[in-house]
Amino acid sequence: MEKRDYDKIKKFILRKLVRKRMWIHKHTSIHNLPKGLPNKLKRSKEVRKVINDLLKTEFLLSKPTNYGLEIFLNIKKRIEIMEFV
Repeated sequence: MEKRDYDKIKKFILRKLVRKRMWIHKHTSIHNLPKGLPNKLKRSKEVRKVINDLLKTEFLLSKPTNYGLEIFLNIKKRIEIMEFV
């Protein structure tokens, strides 16, 4: 994957969650994150890699539920997230 595509996907996901105010108690399914991306970028391997990296850097936090994995933004990294977006 090109660095440009990686950054584009990362920015799209973070911007989407910031716009929908997905902090702390508000969360969304991990399967909703690629929705809205162009089909060229929507390939699961690339998007999955970006999501895993965001989870490792703790920009995103996960909440396991009985109906799947839910994702939300880390409020402690708010300044870094807002600078990136």
